[in-house]
This record gives sequence, C-alpha cells and structure tokens, in this order.
Amino acid sequence: MSQAERRAVISGIGQSEVGRRLGRDGLDLTIDAALAAIADAGLTVADIDGLATYPGGIGGFSGFSGPGSPAVHDALRLSLNWHSGGGEGPGQLQAVVNAVMAVATGLARHVLVYRTVTESTAQGAGGRPGIGAGDLHAVGAHQWSLPFRAFSAANWLALYAQRHFDQFGTTEEQMAQIALNARRNAALNPKAVFRQPLTMDDYLAARIVSSPFRLYDCDVPVDGSTVLVVSVVEHAAAVDHPVARVEAVGTALRGRPSWEQWEDLTTMPARTSADHMWSRTDLRPADVDVAQLYDGFSWLTMSWLEALGFCEHGQSGPFIEGGGRITLDGVLPLNTNGGQLSAGRLHGYGYIHEAVLQLRGEAGARQVPGRPEVAVVSNGGGPISGCMLLTRNA
Repeated sequence: MSQAERRAVISGIGQSEVGRRLGRDGLDLTIDAALAAIADAGLTVADIDGLATYPGGIGGFSGFSGPGSPAVHDALRLSLNWHSGGGEGPGQLQAVVNAVMAVATGLARHVLVYRTVTESTAQGAGGRPGIGAGDLHAVGAHQWSLPFRAFSAANWLALYAQRHFDQFGTTEEQMAQIALNARRNAALNPKAVFRQPLTMDDYLAARIVSSPFRLYDCDVPVDGSTVLVVSVVEHAAAVDHPVARVEAVGTALRGRPSWEQWEDLTTMPARTSADHMWSRTDLRPADVDVAQLYDGFSWLTMSWLEALGFCEHGQSGPFIEGGGRITLDGVLPLNTNGGQLSAGRLHGYGYIHEAVLQLRGEAGARQVPGRPEVAVVSNGGGPISGCMLLTRNA
C-alpha cells in the first residue's frame, strides 16, 4: 500500500515557553518556536517554502486564534510557494494534513506548521466568555444549545459522557484514570503547568463543572506555541536525528456535521476519521506503541480509545480501570507529556510534539521503554475530528 502521506516526514519540532498567563504576544511565542523547529530540522529560514496554521487569523474568542499566517510570513520574511490557514476541516490537525499534501504534491519542500494560543492570558484579563454568551440571536447548531445556557464544550460533551455512563455502566472512578495518568506523566515533564500529585480522593472531591465532569476532567488554558516542519521524505537523510514519518492520516466525516444529530450519541465522528486512517495503512491498533489522544475533557480520550479500536465500543471504562494499561510501562502508554489536563491546552499540537519526541527517544524521564516505533495522535470532539499515525525513521 502506497499513500501520498508517505512522501512526508516531520523533520523538526519546536516549542516556545509554555505557562499560565505569560503575558507574551502570540507572535513572539510563535517566532521562538518556529526558529527552534527550523534549526531542529537542519534548515534555515530561507529553506522554508510553505506555511500552514490552524485556525488562522480569525476573530472571535480572545487568545484562541494565534497570529494569522500573514503575520508569521512577514515576521520571518519567508518566501513561500504555498500557504494555508482556516478553521473548517478535520480538526486542528488539518494544518498538518494540508502541509503533508502540499509536500506530497510538490507544492512545497519544507512547510512550517504552527498552532499558538494565549488563552490563559486572555482568561486572566477577563477576555474568555462562554461560547455565545449574551447572543440573543443564535443560529445554526447553536440554536439548540445556547438557549439552554450550554455555553461551553464542557456542557456539550458532558451530555455524551453521561449517555455513555448510563448505557454502558461507565463510572467516575474509571474516567478519573485519564486525569490521574495525565498528572503522573506531567510530573516528569518540566514544561507541564500542573505537576503536583493528584489522588483519586482529590479528583472525587473536586467541584462538578458539568456533570459528570469535575474540575480535573477539564483541560487547562495556557499560553504557548508549537511548531513543526513537514518536509519531503528525501530530507530525512540530511537530518542528524531520527524523523517521524507520516504513515497515515484520518480525515473522514461520514455523518451529519452536528453535535446533537449524530446517529449514536455514545460515539463521535472520531469513529469515522479513525476508520479512514486505518484504511490507509497495513498497521493495526496492536502495532501502536504510544498514543497521544485528545483530552480536552477526560471522556474524549475514552471516546478515542474506542474509536481507534484499542477496546470495544462501550468498553473504555473497563479498559482503563485501575490505570495499569495506560501508564508509561503499560500496554498502551497514553498522553505521556501529561496531556492537556495537566501539561496544558496547546490545542492538540502538544501531542504531535510529544509523539515525535517519543519516536526519537528524546522524551527524557517520561520516555516510554523500548523506544516506540509507532505513535498515534488524535484531535477534536463532536464533529471536529482528525487523527494521524506516525512511525520512526531511524
């Protein structure tokens, strides 16, 4: 099987300072991460001929968008053959997928891909109201949620989680393992924002945000930028470290693009993007050595475990019960950097950065034993969904 994405590698990675309320400009953070990624790829700024980002310079939620591609283009004085940005598509990973396609089709040789957030600083300044709060004229999908004061993805996703609890007997103690595992791994990550120990008692004592989600089930707004360089596969030989090869991507949405009109509300479109990804590779779930699965809320990770075939539909609770399967030395090491629940919400790109570090054997104290060869990364919830399979190229 030969797919277009095999013509691309992630040759370099970079990450800015990550923290709570850094008070730094998003462009400043982006340039820090971009220069680090370019150097890591063994390139210079003059070698970069492509640029991609998610979601681009849109308006709306303060601190969410990051700088648009024209600002980064100009700040780095890039000379581009191809560039892309936008919010509609298979989740945050779409910028990486777009870059892979650009490289595979010859539109560019080295694409700088970035995602930058300053949501923590915006939150501290009072700039992050609920989604649609104060909107008296809700239209589209929001007309079915905002009138009922469901102003947050926490509200929307809690409904899915509660349905899963009711239908399959999933328990709070099972879901807690996602948060507890994240905190254990974050303790080994110097950039993680929450590194202090978290116990089951701590978890259960935390306030309810939107039942069944408690405080520790919700990701943590931070400021930071993550940058990747997606290069032609031939460049791998010129890099002084292993690179991550793109084995397969999953981008399918085979159902209604809706939060509340999906045909089975114990699943999400993660199911269709996962099926798409597996259709594009001979690898199977049992071949995966490390998983970086979206944890905007704990149950989302459980949804992805089922969608990707690591356990049967409805069985993510028993699969993670006790937490042993998902530890660094478990059968499926999960969210090894602490995920977004403890390391901070870099909106999916922290997972890609971590997957590449794990494949390169450069994750330090949290390195998975035996040096992983296959990693899966996922992003999104509700109708926003994408995933990617990466392999180590020694």
